[in-house]
Amino acid sequence: MMFWKKLLPMILAFILVGAVWVVYFKYFKSPEALVVYCAHDAIYSDQVLDRFTEKTGIEVIRKNDTEATKALGLVELLVREKAAPRCDVFWNNELLGMIQLQEEGVLEPWKGSGYQRIPDKYKDPSGDWTGFAARARVYIQHVVAGKPLPPPLSVLGGSDLSRTAIAKPLYGTTLTHYAALWARWGKEATQKWHFDCRSKGMREVNGNSVTKELVANGVCDLGFTDTDDFFGAKDDGADVTMTPVRLSDGATICIPNTVAVIRGTRHRKAARQLVDFLLSEESELALARSASRQIPLGSVDPGALPADVSAMVPWLEAGIPLNELSAARTECLAWLKSLDD
Repeated sequence: MMFWKKLLPMILAFILVGAVWVVYFKYFKSPEALVVYCAHDAIYSDQVLDRFTEKTGIEVIRKNDTEATKALGLVELLVREKAAPRCDVFWNNELLGMIQLQEEGVLEPWKGSGYQRIPDKYKDPSGDWTGFAARARVYIQHVVAGKPLPPPLSVLGGSDLSRTAIAKPLYGTTLTHYAALWARWGKEATQKWHFDCRSKGMREVNGNSVTKELVANGVCDLGFTDTDDFFGAKDDGADVTMTPVRLSDGATICIPNTVAVIRGTRHRKAARQLVDFLLSEESELALARSASRQIPLGSVDPGALPADVSAMVPWLEAGIPLNELSAARTECLAWLKSLDD
C-alpha cells in the first residue's frame, strides 16, 4: 500500500504532462490551425480536408453534427457564437442555412480564385458564400425482380403511404425541399400536401440515410432522398433505382454544398486558402469521383467525370434558383417548428 501511495503522485504527474503535451500540439504548435464546422458527411469531407492539409501544411480541426440535425444544428451554433466565433470556415451541405447566416451578419465576404470559377447562379454577389459540388433530390425506389415499378407520382397519389419514407423536414436537404415547394406551391398547398402525407401514413425518419436504408432493405417501396444516399445504397448492392424529383414545370431541386469564411476569424489568410481550395476544380472532381458522386458547379474536364455524374448534369441545369428561397425557408421552418411545440 505504501508503495502505491508513493507511486501515485508520479503517475498523476505523467498524466498531467501528457495532457499539456496534447493541448500544446493540438492548439499551439500550429498557430494557423483552422476550425471548420462541416455539415457534409465526414466520410467524404475528411478526404478533401486531409488533402488541403497535405498541400498547405495547415492543420484543420473539424466539428461535425449528427445525421438528424445536420446543418441546422451548426447554423444555430454559429449564430450563438457570433460575438465570439470559434469557427473559421463553415462547410455547409446545403444553401438556405448559409443565407440565414448571411442575414445574421455571421459571414465575411471573400472573392478569391475559387469564387471566380463558380457560375453566378451558385454564388452570392457580395461574396458572402459560394456553392460547389451539388446533389439532387430524388425518389429512391425498391426494385422487385419481375415486377414493374409504378411511377413515383402514382405511389404518392395513393391512399396508403405507410411504405413511403421521408426525412423530418426540419433539417437538411428535406427542409430545402419543403422550402422549394413553399416557394412554388405557396403556403396552403404545401401544408395540405404535408398533412395529406401524414394522414396516409408516410414515415418521417431521422435523416436521408434512414430513408435510404428502409427502401434498400425493402421495408419501404419509395422514399425521398438525395443522390449521394442513393449511390450509397447502390454501391452496397441494394436493388434500387432513382428518379429526379421534378416540380410541375419540370424543374429539379439541386442542392449545392456551400462554403464561407466566418466573420471575426483569427486566421483570415488560411481560411481564405481553404475556401479557394474547396472551390477548386481539384476538390470538385474529388467529390465527383467519390462514392457520393457530387455534381461539379464550376468548369471541369468532362472526360474526367464518372459516367454516373455526367448523367446528372442535365438535372443540375434544370435546377430551381435556390438563392431565391430565403423567405420561403424562414416561413416554412417557423411553421414546421410550431408543429412540434
